[in-house]
Amino acid sequence: MENKYDVIFDLPALLKLGDLDIRGIAEANASLSVGEYYETLAGFIHLAPAVSAALNRFVNRDADKNSCRSIEDMIALSEGLGYDKFNPDFYHILDAYGKGDWRLAATYAKRILNGFDELHSRTATAKRRTRKLEVLPDDPDDVDEPFYDSNTAQGETLLWEFLKHLDEEETNRKLLILVVDDSPVILKSVSAVLSVDYKVLTLAKPTMLEKMLHQVTPELFLLDFQMPEINGFDLVPVIRSFKEHKDTPIIYLTSGGTTDNVTAAFMLGASDFIVKPVKPELLREKIAKHIVRKKKF
Repeated sequence: MENKYDVIFDLPALLKLGDLDIRGIAEANASLSVGEYYETLAGFIHLAPAVSAALNRFVNRDADKNSCRSIEDMIALSEGLGYDKFNPDFYHILDAYGKGDWRLAATYAKRILNGFDELHSRTATAKRRTRKLEVLPDDPDDVDEPFYDSNTAQGETLLWEFLKHLDEEETNRKLLILVVDDSPVILKSVSAVLSVDYKVLTLAKPTMLEKMLHQVTPELFLLDFQMPEINGFDLVPVIRSFKEHKDTPIIYLTSGGTTDNVTAAFMLGASDFIVKPVKPELLREKIAKHIVRKKKF
């Protein structure tokens, strides 16, 4: 299938945003392929700047027939996109313009403008050609979410089939744990214990945590208490700055389980702590107690 706009999307990322009724579109159009839906998304991203410009022209009361045409095209696209929230107001703008009521047309254009631009921006975040981690685990497949390129045979897969596949994959996937420790020995031993039941990513350079969290969404953090560059306490604000990690469990690995350390850890929002050397059975027990599945979409 030829993709007119040569765009690759991350469908799981779109589902996670929750703006588009992709499942509703799939149910209503049983023969719709992934590639065909991507064509609609590509068309939306291609047309959105012109629609935004048209809305601004209505606000400024200098719109013309081309402005109307852009909005008419967007109305048609939005029905296949699974997002027709703005259509009633689009129709009101066109109707007011047809009647020469610039004031009313401007009012509806203002009401739409910010929300429409936000939808465009959020949808565009799922458009991608490449995806690169600055801090890679041994196996990059551990962090890269699946996506379909509509220029391949995969694009011919029915959309509802792909959504079903994603649901099954989400149900069966291993939960993700990120271990941050400057000791390669600790990282290796903890990973060996947990990798049977969980997907484990390790990070030896805590200063790279923020960049890594733009690429992965762990369901639990294991943080070393004391590290040369930055301590585990200082990593908490970094983690909590991501809205998806406001409540993600944090377990500290510490060489000293003193009362002061334990109290400080819990005050900072830690769920638990484990004293080194780590005992495998205790580690598994505490992970199982605190980890919670984060649904990706």
